[in-house]
Amino acid sequence: MPRDSDPQPASHATPDESPQPTPLLYGLEDRPRPLPLLLVAAQHLMAIIVPIITPALLICQALQVPARDTGMIISMSLLVSGLATFVQCWRPGPLGSGLLTIQGTSFNFLGPIIGTGTAMLQGGASVPGVLGAIFGTLMVGSFVEMGLSRILPLLRRVITPLVTGIVVLLIGLTLIRVGLVSMGGGQAALNSDTFATADNLLLSGSVLAVIVLLNRSRSAWVRTGAIIIALLVGYALAAWQGRLSFGELTDQPLFQWPLPLHYGLDFSWSLFIPLLVIYVVTSLEAIGDITATSSISREPVEGERWMRRIRGGVLANGFGSLVAGALNSFPSSTFAQNNGVIQLTGVASRYVGMMVAVMLVILGLLPPVSGVIRQMPEPVLGGATIVMFGSVAAAGINILAGVRLDRRALLILAISLAMGLGVAQVPQFLQHLPDVVANVFSSGVATGGLTAMILNLVLPEEPSS
Repeated sequence: MPRDSDPQPASHATPDESPQPTPLLYGLEDRPRPLPLLLVAAQHLMAIIVPIITPALLICQALQVPARDTGMIISMSLLVSGLATFVQCWRPGPLGSGLLTIQGTSFNFLGPIIGTGTAMLQGGASVPGVLGAIFGTLMVGSFVEMGLSRILPLLRRVITPLVTGIVVLLIGLTLIRVGLVSMGGGQAALNSDTFATADNLLLSGSVLAVIVLLNRSRSAWVRTGAIIIALLVGYALAAWQGRLSFGELTDQPLFQWPLPLHYGLDFSWSLFIPLLVIYVVTSLEAIGDITATSSISREPVEGERWMRRIRGGVLANGFGSLVAGALNSFPSSTFAQNNGVIQLTGVASRYVGMMVAVMLVILGLLPPVSGVIRQMPEPVLGGATIVMFGSVAAAGINILAGVRLDRRALLILAISLAMGLGVAQVPQFLQHLPDVVANVFSSGVATGGLTAMILNLVLPEEPSS
């Protein structure tokens, strides 16, 4: 085990690395002393804690999962994120990038899971049966991503930045409705006369306003913590409105072990096909995130060592999603925002990632933590998620900004967005198709993503001018 070392610049960059504006305080293999280790790990935790819990909370609210089960699923999201992060940073055998790579619950899967789960409930399935089918399908799909890690060069030829940008943009655009419904009070409020009441809009609007104001701060630390600070403000306002009740926390144990396969195992083809597209895109996002982390950490961004890192990182991505399904949680993926924390702190040590992992595992094993989180009214969460989902769409636009948008690319973009957003807004368009086909293409992400892939393969490239 490496010894504690004083802060020192990391090793000199090689010619294939991107130049860094400032030296690192701790390099990849340096082991910070306890105080800086805890402080930097806490900063990473602050940047990821809300994105980790939000997908699970939104899915459980949309599928009307009982409160006790919701608490367990949120706890498992924290636990699985910790386990996946530890594997990424430790790199046992072929698993993991060996970098300060943080993993957490992915927003990419939110739309198909909510859409398919809601359809199953409307078809008469029970909540436990729906959850069993979702987790079972997620576990099967994880093997797709693990298999993709072995053929990454081929994958990057088939799935270009144009296709990736379109899919990420569609993910964000199709989720914005979910965020807006949460701002108004949630699905239950939408079905009653309590949707978008003054109290709900005060909560969601206040959270949104705080995020906007804090993101204008000159302090990078304040900007990094903007979402969690805004949620605390919303939480306090909800308490002032009398909307918090902690009575049920007294019935929860202080500590709880995971319950693998708690809902059994089932499978849904209507969920599996959209997942295939999203697992591919998530793999490509992981390549980008790991490459960015390599560059910031002064590690190679091309060559054999870099390829081993991204193969291991994508493999660990899929492995984390397999573990998530087994432990009653949702797929995890690499988080890009932690690269900003590395730049901010100048600490690229993978031991920081391991400390973050330990913190997440501890939080996941303490049910009262998820109990406190679960008390958050949906409008409070909606004020933050509308920003997060908009940011996902903006990330897709950012990817497309780096693509040469010639006539071919614009045609693919136009048709893919039209098909993806079209079926999401007018699902009746599919009503006369066989149920299996209609269920698959009812996901705007799947429809738009498959359209982009097919057109990208069949339309010839235009010659460069």
